[in-house]
Amino acid sequence: MIFLIFSSIEFLLWFLPIFLIVYGITPRKCRNLTLLVGSIVFYAMGDVRYLPLLMISILCNYFLGLHLAKRSPKTLWRKKLLLILTLGANLAVLLWFKDWGGSAGLPLGISFYTFQILSYQIDVYRGEVSREYSFLKFATYVSMFPKLISGPITRYGDISDSLTERTFTVRGLEDGMKLFILGLAAKVLLADRVGILWHEVQVTGFESISTPLAWLAAIAYSMEIYFDFWGYSLMAMGLGRMMGIELPANFRRPYMARSVRDFYRRWHMTLGQWFCRYVYIPLGGSRQGELRTIFNLLVVWMLTAFWHGAGWNFFCWGGLLWICIVLERQLGRLKFVHKMKVLPHIYLWLVIPMSWMCFAITDLSQLQVYLDKMLWLVPGFSGGYEDAWKALSTYGGLLLVSGLACTPVIEKLYHKWQDKLPVKVLLAGLFWYCIWRLLLEGNNPFMYFSF
Repeated sequence: MIFLIFSSIEFLLWFLPIFLIVYGITPRKCRNLTLLVGSIVFYAMGDVRYLPLLMISILCNYFLGLHLAKRSPKTLWRKKLLLILTLGANLAVLLWFKDWGGSAGLPLGISFYTFQILSYQIDVYRGEVSREYSFLKFATYVSMFPKLISGPITRYGDISDSLTERTFTVRGLEDGMKLFILGLAAKVLLADRVGILWHEVQVTGFESISTPLAWLAAIAYSMEIYFDFWGYSLMAMGLGRMMGIELPANFRRPYMARSVRDFYRRWHMTLGQWFCRYVYIPLGGSRQGELRTIFNLLVVWMLTAFWHGAGWNFFCWGGLLWICIVLERQLGRLKFVHKMKVLPHIYLWLVIPMSWMCFAITDLSQLQVYLDKMLWLVPGFSGGYEDAWKALSTYGGLLLVSGLACTPVIEKLYHKWQDKLPVKVLLAGLFWYCIWRLLLEGNNPFMYFSF
């Protein structure tokens, strides 16, 4: 899988330069073909076993989409039946690999490209986008390598114009490279480094750590998963911009949120928007009373949990977040809650790291041990807090930098100075420093490749 990873030497120094050169010299009308071929090569280098599955999915859904557009009331029931069969077939394949196939055999990107296909079919049926007659455009939309493996989940209507007409410019190439380097640095220099603390605690054993270390490790994992996935999303946006395609943002400073509900409006936004548009609103949203709204939220969060995996830990994660959001809705009716400034942030910073432990620890018995540690529920611990002080002395600076990178400070400075020469030199230095770190330590796959 070494060629597949955006943060691999092979991708950075071999695949990407060659692809951009070929793409740049390709006539404008043929660039979709170049992108499609490049995407197939990219996927095959990652997991050639499941390339036929991807191609069959593209081919079948292309022809099914041609017959889903509404025509007349007489044929509406046929279109509805075809839509149900189409959605059912796609979901059946996804469920097979999610549940019975096991994580070791999960085809790369199947959760992401399946959801994009479903959104296309539903939008065509609703008449919100026109059915695509060009197989090349449809195949390019589904398999586009910047977003194929871990999103962002992109609706066809949002990029269909870019697939028809786009320009490859020096400015776009430069802006895309800047975004890509920022994402690469977030992955290699923050996520991979701060995540070592979490992995050390796993090796040590949860029973042997103190409560302060349990919190530090949970915070480290919270930073790791954020900078890993946000870094990937920035790289995907950067790659798209290099080619003249604008992919949607997937994160908006989630750790600056003031509630769990607000957090997940900022985290993996394209997935949240997908569930809102295609599940929550069709179920009735919040238009049919509070009890129905609570039920609709439960359905959405259980489906979101299953989307990440079939393990019970994911349902614990989704259930905890659902409870928090329901409680927030009730407390939100009290006027004094809206006047609080600091307390909502503290509440979020306590809840989110605990929720990520439900996400990270697959063994429920070990999850209970860890949460007991975090909540100080383990009686008789007399080991002292030396482990926490040691971890803080080693990773404290990195945790501080990671926390700062979660705020708007660095982002605002970047937008203000991004076109200045010192920033360009700094980004070039960051790129080669990341290369050096990768040569030194090797590749570390993205966490969301597992989902």
